[in-house]
Amino acid sequence: MNWKTAYRSFYYAQAPEPEDLVLNPAETALLCIDVQNLYLEIPADPQEAARWFPFHRRMREIVIPTTRGLQEAFRAKGMDVIHARIACLLEDGRDRSLSQKKPGWNALLLPKDSAASQLVPELAPLPGEIVVTKTTDSALTGTNLRLILANLGVRNVVLTGIFTDQCVSSTVRSLADESFNVIVVEDGCTAGTDELHRRELEILNMIYCQVLTSVELRAIMGL
Repeated sequence: MNWKTAYRSFYYAQAPEPEDLVLNPAETALLCIDVQNLYLEIPADPQEAARWFPFHRRMREIVIPTTRGLQEAFRAKGMDVIHARIACLLEDGRDRSLSQKKPGWNALLLPKDSAASQLVPELAPLPGEIVVTKTTDSALTGTNLRLILANLGVRNVVLTGIFTDQCVSSTVRSLADESFNVIVVEDGCTAGTDELHRRELEILNMIYCQVLTSVELRAIMGL
């Protein structure tokens, strides 16, 4: 099974295979979503640490190495590497969107200068690379990223990051609504569980984006 037949939802189970992807390097950028220090912290509670262990293992063993490799490959070809992170501009977080103020796991108070809000060192931006700061799930609706991509002449956006079913998904849908061609790198993303990750990719694939492995993307782009 390859990207043309994998991650089929109910709606696309019988759909024909998509055409070959053509990704012009001059019109393609890599966008890395929310791989921040906060999410790599191990919970103090042993039960919570055990519950999140598969997520942390996938992050360390798969997602971060894959994303770092793609960043380096894009840079080597002179293509733009763009970073997005969640952070509030005010210390008290009054500027956050409602989804980040509601009680529960999604309630985030991440002042922009706090250590927890910074991108992890392994995926830190190089000098001169664009970093957008958002108080929403979508990196497009919560920032001036739409204008930035238009000014750069970008039509194809390759996405990695977390969480597949939250900020990655919201960004994918927003980009698709704006008629960007979106590629989600399967091994460059993850959710809280493998099941959530897989299900969300099935929902997004073929209508909002194309889901590829990093190996498939590299073969198509000659990276």
